[in-house]
Amino acid sequence: MIKAVFFDLDGTFADTAPDLAYAVNRMREARGMQSLPVSATRPVTSMGARGLLGVGFGIAPEHADYRAMRAEFLEIYESNILRDTRLFPGTDELLEEIEARGIAWGIVTNKAERLARLLFDGLGLSERARCIVGGDTTGHLKPHPAPLYAACRATGFVPAGCIYVGDDKRDVDAGRAAGMRTAAAKWGYLNGGTPEEWGADWLLEKPQDILRFL
Repeated sequence: MIKAVFFDLDGTFADTAPDLAYAVNRMREARGMQSLPVSATRPVTSMGARGLLGVGFGIAPEHADYRAMRAEFLEIYESNILRDTRLFPGTDELLEEIEARGIAWGIVTNKAERLARLLFDGLGLSERARCIVGGDTTGHLKPHPAPLYAACRATGFVPAGCIYVGDDKRDVDAGRAAGMRTAAAKWGYLNGGTPEEWGADWLLEKPQDILRFL
């Protein structure tokens, strides 16, 4: 019996792509470069600063300027974290139904916990989420299962009674490694290839589809 549903944040729970694109475009404009369309940055949104700076400036973490540019990017993003970010359509209704059934839900993301909590405060959801586990909460990033184990400790449920929903192959890999059921969110950014090839227990076309498996 499913006791808890955990969601990835960027690309699964909320569409954060516009505000992350805004941050990288502010940096480009400050350097005399043209803005990029959101369609250019959207596919790497789940990769955070590493993905956005890679598309925006062609640099990787090994680049000499990367650390300074990452700090600049995160500062701009934090100040604009809720300009255009919205929950994906149907998520509000899904949460209401999950809660009505007495099932817990929470967030497990590779985004820094501080930023995830800031975003949830702005969305008015912090009190409803049973846990918010970030990429720096455990010292491990997905696909390592440690963040999902932390979510289980926070909610008091064993992995076998939980579902993890994500839009990235590493989400499915992390969920499987933790011993959870997994669901691939086909409406997301889909970094990591074709969802049908990830080995998820279920493929979801829209958020409410998860209700069939609870």
